[in-house]
Amino acid sequence: MTGLFDMNDASGPPLPNARRPAAERSELLLWTHERLTAAYGPRPLVPRREPMHELISTVLSQRTDWRNEDLAYQELRQLGDWDTIASLPVEPVAHAIRASTYPEQKAPRIQATLKAICELRGDYDLDFLQDLTPQEGLKWLTALPGVGVKTSSLVLLFNFAKPVFPVDTHVHRITSRVGAIPKMGEGPAHKALLALLPPDPPLLYELHINLLRHGQQVCSFSNPKCGKCVLRERCDAYAEYGDHVPSFVKG
Repeated sequence: MTGLFDMNDASGPPLPNARRPAAERSELLLWTHERLTAAYGPRPLVPRREPMHELISTVLSQRTDWRNEDLAYQELRQLGDWDTIASLPVEPVAHAIRASTYPEQKAPRIQATLKAICELRGDYDLDFLQDLTPQEGLKWLTALPGVGVKTSSLVLLFNFAKPVFPVDTHVHRITSRVGAIPKMGEGPAHKALLALLPPDPPLLYELHINLLRHGQQVCSFSNPKCGKCVLRERCDAYAEYGDHVPSFVKG
């Protein structure tokens, strides 16, 4: 995936685990996967919605909880088909997705994405991505206006079982805190974490989903519930701060 990620935005000294060889950090991630699966249960890789729904909803989900994401998507689709939504003035589109944060920014982004897909493909059918390699799929999707690596990875993994690993704020926070990766942004973390994990889509999906749940329920940004955390025995942040990990500690 060279060329899609910038590894130069890492900052600060790595935590102890992150200084260890890649093989040890890979084992730490697989141990994390086992612990979280035991805590939250297995999650089979079954597409939850069709690809265009996944793509647009993921754009809407940024800094938005799932309830408001779904509400915004349903209101958006009330405006008509994708062609209609793409051709409307931006104001009614922004109003339709007002349940999502920053609708005035997301509305033109969504419309630009729709127009680009239609211009490139002639329709809104993304099933052709199944026949592309993960690298080709990421390159095509990230070339769309406003579509980043996380959104692209979600579509490719969730809908087409491609061996990519989406990194959202929860995945980034937890893997940084335990010390699987050194300090870096969410963008380069996609490449860094994928290099440590087997190219096994069901495992990648299950780990992503369970890290998301763990970040929402236990390893939150502020006031994490470290005493209840099933990862605490190997977590660098817990070893350093105990039950009082400050919110600024991502890794």
